[in-house]
Amino acid sequence: MTYVVTENCIACKYTDCVEVCPVDCFYEGENTLVIHPDECIDCGVCEPECPADAIRPDTEPDMDKWVEFNRKYSELWPVIISKKDPMPDADERDGEEGKMEKYFSEAPGEGG
Repeated sequence: MTYVVTENCIACKYTDCVEVCPVDCFYEGENTLVIHPDECIDCGVCEPECPADAIRPDTEPDMDKWVEFNRKYSELWPVIISKKDPMPDADERDGEEGKMEKYFSEAPGEGG
C-alpha cells in the first residue's frame, strides 16, 4: 500500500503534510503536490494533516490512475520538505470539481 495525492490538491496545495512525512516523499509542482509511491512507507501520518482531504490510500477504489499520476510527477518535480503558504484561492478551490482539466500545471514547483 501507498498513499497518493488526488485531484483536490490541485489549485490548493496545502503543505501541512510535508512537515510530518518521515521519509520526505512529497514532490512539488507549480500548483499541486504528489507522493512518490515507491518512497512512501505507508505510515499514514500525512493523510489527517491535509485540510483538503486530498491524500488517500491506494487501496481505495479507482486509485490506479492517481498512483501513476503521483509516480510520473514525483520523478519530474523537486522534493518538498518545508511547509509553505497554500495557493491564493485554496479555500475557494477546495472541493471544486474538474480541477485537473481546469487548473493542473505540469510545471515544477520550487521544492525546498
